[in-house]
Amino acid sequence: MYMGEYVQVLSQPGDEDTLLVGGSPAFLRMTSLLQRVAPTQSTVLLLGESGSGKERVAEYIHHYSKRRHGPFVVVDCGTLGESLIESQLFGYEKGAFTGANNRKIGLFEAANGGTLFIDEICELPLALQTKLLRALESGAIRRIGGNEYINIDVRVIAATNRDMQRMVADGQFRQDLYYRLSAFPIHIPSLRERKDDIVALTEHFLYGLPEGERHIPLSSDVIEKLFSYDYPGNVRELKSMIQAAVNLAQGRPITRKHFSTRMPSGKRSARLGSTTDQNQIQSLAQMEKQHILNVYRVTGKNKCQTARLLDVGLSTVRRKLDRYGIK
Repeated sequence: MYMGEYVQVLSQPGDEDTLLVGGSPAFLRMTSLLQRVAPTQSTVLLLGESGSGKERVAEYIHHYSKRRHGPFVVVDCGTLGESLIESQLFGYEKGAFTGANNRKIGLFEAANGGTLFIDEICELPLALQTKLLRALESGAIRRIGGNEYINIDVRVIAATNRDMQRMVADGQFRQDLYYRLSAFPIHIPSLRERKDDIVALTEHFLYGLPEGERHIPLSSDVIEKLFSYDYPGNVRELKSMIQAAVNLAQGRPITRKHFSTRMPSGKRSARLGSTTDQNQIQSLAQMEKQHILNVYRVTGKNKCQTARLLDVGLSTVRRKLDRYGIK
């Protein structure tokens, strides 16, 4: 498995199967942990803000696990009511309740031999937390209305954007279940923690849009605009902005004005003149280096194609590669 300054599960830019894209220090620290835990059978707890890509990280773990040929099943506890969560996870027998006209297989059984990703785990009611803990400890589940336990072979990855330790202290989440889930906790960095990845992510999203490739390479003005925002919605928000910008451009080159309505004032990462803002201004050379590196890798390290995509001369590409020590 490749891990370097720029990481993609699959090498084709914009490929819908590409799971993770990035090269920032925060991103690489995360992927280092993912690569260690993926081949194991350990339960994993993903902690991160909404929109930071927790489901994609869970897919990454599954993809590089021994269960990769088994099913990857997702349940979002935040979108289901208490009774529905239980029936979705554990299934039910015919006649278990009004409307149960047939036996239903739950998601634990559907994920047998593979991975079950439980998103927004903190939304699970306390009564179901007890049932989930029993399933994790025993490796068996019982359908609603059933009498027999069914053995399952499932790896569980859970995720939340809430403070689980505070919830445990407040009695809102079972302490024993928390300890069982947090055998290997991984922090998913927010986009503002990995701003060096903004250009790579933007280009990835553009490659995935019809006619999106024509907007690559990005202008320095657009890059500066993208770097000026805090992205409270994280990667999900960035993707939405890129799609909107392409629509607004209507076939013309994307400019900073196409992002103005989606980046309200007051969302800058720092006030002008602060240390953080000064550091961002000083990092423009690093932004250029990262952009050249991303394009260079996308072209398979072909200098001529890199020059064409960057719309510069071949000698300029060679000079920049030498300047930034890109091999």
